[in-house]
Amino acid sequence: MRRAMARAAVGDDDYGEDPAVNELQRLAAGILGMEEALFVPTATMANLIAVMCHCQRRGGQLLLGRDTHLHLYEHGGAAQVAGVHSQALPDLPDGTFDLDCLELAIREAHGSRYHPRPELICLENTHSSAGGRALPLTYLQQVRRLADRYGLRVHMDGARLMNAAVAQNVEPAQIAQHCDSVSLCFSKGLGAPAGAVLAGRREFVGEAWRVRKLLGGGMRQAGVLAAAARVGLEHAEATLCRDHDNARRFAEGIQELNSPICSVNLAAVETNIVMVSIRGGWPSPTELCEHLRAVSEEELAETGQAVSVLLFPWSARTVRAVWHRDVSARDTELAKNKLEFVARKCQEKLALGLRPEEPGAGGA
Repeated sequence: MRRAMARAAVGDDDYGEDPAVNELQRLAAGILGMEEALFVPTATMANLIAVMCHCQRRGGQLLLGRDTHLHLYEHGGAAQVAGVHSQALPDLPDGTFDLDCLELAIREAHGSRYHPRPELICLENTHSSAGGRALPLTYLQQVRRLADRYGLRVHMDGARLMNAAVAQNVEPAQIAQHCDSVSLCFSKGLGAPAGAVLAGRREFVGEAWRVRKLLGGGMRQAGVLAAAARVGLEHAEATLCRDHDNARRFAEGIQELNSPICSVNLAAVETNIVMVSIRGGWPSPTELCEHLRAVSEEELAETGQAVSVLLFPWSARTVRAVWHRDVSARDTELAKNKLEFVARKCQEKLALGLRPEEPGAGGA
């Protein structure tokens, strides 16, 4: 990937003259089954551009899941920048939302003089907060039919769309065909240092170019980034299959532990994300992550290895583990062994009554 970046033929992308960017855009558009694609610095920018292109009247409304990345982790750009109101619907465990609930929200606002005008439905695939679940193709068809019934458009935050395609063993275009626009991130599972594309119809992408310029996303010799993205895209299937297999092995290892400290729902492990549920009051997700990251003399003495594992404390009772191209099967085995060691040590402390007191606990 770094060799490709060093050898990239470049030009001024702001004038459409960067050959590496132009080739990446053509390649991505073809893979996604769209007429054109636009290279942008981040998937967050791609999503905001899509919202601004689809909802051009201030006070328009987009409908999306309340736990989606666009709603929670993109700084409210739809409201701050685009002047668009978000109607957040409850997410189901598989990353979908109830279609009856969606239709009710649309119908209540459709033609109303008091509600914001519903204009756009946003989906996330795979769904990060749901643990990397891939949205079912039948669900996407149903959302498309519902959107058409009420004259709404559909945008897919496809930051991990390639993971969904690999997990479902379909071409990415089979997923994207149900949407008016789709974003695809190159800096997650595909392993590039930066970049994303936003794809759709030719007229849509033409307007997206203008909004990209407005948001400061126009770049000059961006071919060095496009070259890395192309390598990631061309090797996506092999890379992501390996990531999915490693994540699955890690999850199976947790289940085999049968530990009172942590557990996992194997049925929910579909791609490269594993959500680990934390049981009891101690350790908390943050404390467990600290133990996994730290290396002790005790660990070295007992296991003969010093392993530091980086997991993320996702919520009050959940830790998230994510695989990417630089995490090997051997790394996965080491991480599994480290979790087993940490869980056993925590269990031993609990058995001895050595659990740390909560802040403020104890006598006056």
